[in-house]
Amino acid sequence: MSNLRTSPLSRRGLLAAGGAVGLGAVLAACGDGDEKSSVSGTGAEKSGPWSFKDDRGQTAKADSLPKNIVAFIGVAAALHDYGVEVKGVFGPTKTSDGKADVQAGDLDISKVEVLGNVWGEFNVEKYAGLAPELLVTAMWEKDALWYVPDQSKDKILKLAPSVALWAAQTTVPKAIQRHEDLAASLGADIKAKKVTDAKAAFEKAAARLRAAAKSQPNIKVMVGSASQDLFYVSLAKTSADTLYFQELGVQFVEPKVNAAGFFEELSWENVDKYDADIIMMDNRSSALQPDALTSKPTWAQLPAVKAGQVVPRTTEPIYSYDKCAPILDALAEAIEKAKKVS
Repeated sequence: MSNLRTSPLSRRGLLAAGGAVGLGAVLAACGDGDEKSSVSGTGAEKSGPWSFKDDRGQTAKADSLPKNIVAFIGVAAALHDYGVEVKGVFGPTKTSDGKADVQAGDLDISKVEVLGNVWGEFNVEKYAGLAPELLVTAMWEKDALWYVPDQSKDKILKLAPSVALWAAQTTVPKAIQRHEDLAASLGADIKAKKVTDAKAAFEKAAARLRAAAKSQPNIKVMVGSASQDLFYVSLAKTSADTLYFQELGVQFVEPKVNAAGFFEELSWENVDKYDADIIMMDNRSSALQPDALTSKPTWAQLPAVKAGQVVPRTTEPIYSYDKCAPILDALAEAIEKAKKVS
C-alpha cells in the first residue's frame, strides 16, 4: 500500500487498495443517463456499424457489433447479468485461494482470460492475442480508465475502441442505466423477464430502504475501510452507492475529510472519533475485513461493534439491477434491526 501512496497514481491507487470510496465533485458532472448508443433493443439481428457514446463524451465505433470484448471485472459481471459475455477481464478477479473475487459476481472466471488481477497489472500481449474489438472499464476520475495502467495505456488503447462508465459522480440508478444502455447496444435483450424482474426487485428494495430510514431517523451509519495502519471514514456523497442511500434518507457520519475531499484517515487509536450505530465496512479483498480486526482493542470497543451492528459494504457495486437490489435490501434490514448505541 505504501507504494501506491507515493506513486503519481496515489489517489486512484488508494481507492483500489480500499482507502476510499469515490473521487470527484459529486454533482459537477453526473453521468448523463440520456446519452445512449446509436443502437438499442434486443440486438440479436443487428448488422452494420456500431457506436456508443460513453461517460467521457467519447464515441466508440466499430464496423460491426463487437464480439471480442475485454472489460474491468465489475463491468464484465454487470454485462454478464444482461447476457453479454466478454473474452477477457482485468482487475480483482481471483482471491489468493483461487476463488472468484466478490467483484466477479456470477461470472465464471474459468471461462475468461485474466489479463491482470491487481492494481497496475495488465498483460498487453495477452490482450492483443484476444484480438479485442472493445475495451470497457469504469471511471472514478474524469478520463482516468479504472485499472488500465498509465504506463501502458497508450499501447492498450491503440488496439481497440474503449468505453468508460462513471463509478463516481453518479448514483446507483444512473450507473445501472448506463450499463444497461451499453449492454443493449451490444445485443442484450433488456426487456427479458430476468431483467424486468430484477428491476422490479430493485425498486421494491429502494422503497424498503427509504421506509427503513424514515422509521429509524436517529440511526447513524459510518462508511469505513480498514488497513493495517489506518481506518478510513468516507464522505457519503462522494460515491454512487452511499450518495443514493443518502437520497433515500439514510443518515451518515460526516468526517472531516482531507484536502482531497473524500475521506478522513484515522489512526487506530482515534478510531472512536465518530459516533455511529452501524458501520458499513469495505468488502473488497484489498481491505481488511472485520474478522481481521479483532486484535485492535479500539475497534472492539466501538459501540456498533459491541452491538454486532457491522455490515459489509459493496464498495464497487456491480451495476445491474440483479446485483444492486440485494445491497439495498441488506442495508434496509440492518437499519430496521439496529438499536441506537451512539
